[in-house]
Amino acid sequence: MSFKISASARFDKELKRLTKKYSSLKQEYASLIKSLEVNPIYGTPIKHHCYKIRVAIASKGKGKRSGARVITYVHVKGEVVYLLTIFDKSEVENISDKELQELLDEIEDL
Repeated sequence: MSFKISASARFDKELKRLTKKYSSLKQEYASLIKSLEVNPIYGTPIKHHCYKIRVAIASKGKGKRSGARVITYVHVKGEVVYLLTIFDKSEVENISDKELQELLDEIEDL
């Protein structure tokens, strides 16, 4: 089964900002998309069918531990993986439950 990948406006904005800072992120993003199409249940489960995925940023010179984080929401019945947000671990430690709920509310409005 192949899942459709859909990015939120917030995700696109943050990805654009981070790819300007880290050029290799474009390649890591493409690799992540291929992985998610085949295996959408990827990463650490957080809440409400959401997952936190660690992504290494080669141009940052560090591994997954200090790389980026991608938050996804998997809608199994619709076969869609929503990319909610991406952030640099050095800028943001984690997202709160309130922020996660706001991200989920954004995709429900689509």
